[in-house]
Amino acid sequence: MRIVLMGMPGVGKGTQAVRLRDALQVLHVSTGDILREAIQAGSPLGKRVREFLDSGSLVPDDLMAELITERLSRSDATRGFILDGFPRTAEQVSILDRVLETLTVKLDVVFLLSASEEEIVSRLSGRRICPGCGEVYHVDNRPSGSAGVCDQCGSALVQRPDDTRSVILDRLKVYKNQTLPVVEAYRERGLLQEIDGSGDPSTIFERLRTAVGQS
Repeated sequence: MRIVLMGMPGVGKGTQAVRLRDALQVLHVSTGDILREAIQAGSPLGKRVREFLDSGSLVPDDLMAELITERLSRSDATRGFILDGFPRTAEQVSILDRVLETLTVKLDVVFLLSASEEEIVSRLSGRRICPGCGEVYHVDNRPSGSAGVCDQCGSALVQRPDDTRSVILDRLKVYKNQTLPVVEAYRERGLLQEIDGSGDPSTIFERLRTAVGQS
């Protein structure tokens, strides 16, 4: 299957994409991973990506199109893929259309994970990260054994700057302005399926797996 997975920041796209990847035995394509891989490989594309990131600029859509085309052209994408993080704007929908046309493949379904704004704010604002080993906790759903201290390495846990309530609300506003037109574009094509993204990850995955079986 060829799937686009969408949803608000913090709704759990990355977690569910990995579970779907393992269940379907297809490629998980995260735009963040593509960018990091290109830079680490030192390819001509990667050098162009680094120039933009080093200057603090967003990677332009035409360059993202090149990266995604190259990644989806590899043999491990022939069984299918899950796109996570692209497209995010109406312009990127058109770009993905051109990429898929070049590859002579079509999308099967676009899943939209949805949850209330209150739940998203609670999930992200309660997240705590260990700067030592990278372990992730949550003050309510997955607290550490000792408050504020990592169970694995003993480092003091921190809150990411973009996990504060004000920043989260700004991110959600950007999502609504930029990404909802993408949702409507795929809804009009009959490709969109909305999935309840509230609750624990296993429950959400069962909803997704049921929807995959019906697609």
